[in-house]
Amino acid sequence: MLWGGGEEAAGSDAALVRAAQRGSEEAIEALFRRHWRRAHRAAYLIVRDADAAEDIAQEAFLAALRALDRFDRRRPFRPWLHRIVVNRAIDHARARALRREVGEAPEEPTAADAEGGLDPDLAAALAGLDPEQRAAIVLRYLLEYTPGEIARMLGLPRGTVNSRLRRGLDRLAATLEGVLR
Repeated sequence: MLWGGGEEAAGSDAALVRAAQRGSEEAIEALFRRHWRRAHRAAYLIVRDADAAEDIAQEAFLAALRALDRFDRRRPFRPWLHRIVVNRAIDHARARALRREVGEAPEEPTAADAEGGLDPDLAAALAGLDPEQRAAIVLRYLLEYTPGEIARMLGLPRGTVNSRLRRGLDRLAATLEGVLR
């Protein structure tokens, strides 16, 4: 048993969090292994830069570990971690959009998009959304959270999430309609 004792041997997130809160490096590593891929994917789908996504996901894990003593173990770990990842990714995407306004080239679809199973046209259309809409679309349709989960995760009213989803989907449809003609 990695972190010792009864029900914790099953390796649930709650058990891993309890063990990590007690200082178990093995539990921290297990949480990292369990959640890294999705955290990195969430960051990548929002920022569309593999290096930045890796940095964002790593920083988010470190921030989560620093705040682990304040984590409410009655709540699921994954949405809490994704909230940190998505907020950092949105901040990065906003900053990059500001830099683009002063001369940086627009985003182009990358090989990583195709490797991640993302259609190049969809990737380009997603890149055209503002970061908040992109985050809502990614969380809902690519990471499969419900609108209620997204609202709780991002600390937003559900109506705001639904509005971002609707506006994002409308913009995607308009962009993709032009591509598919």
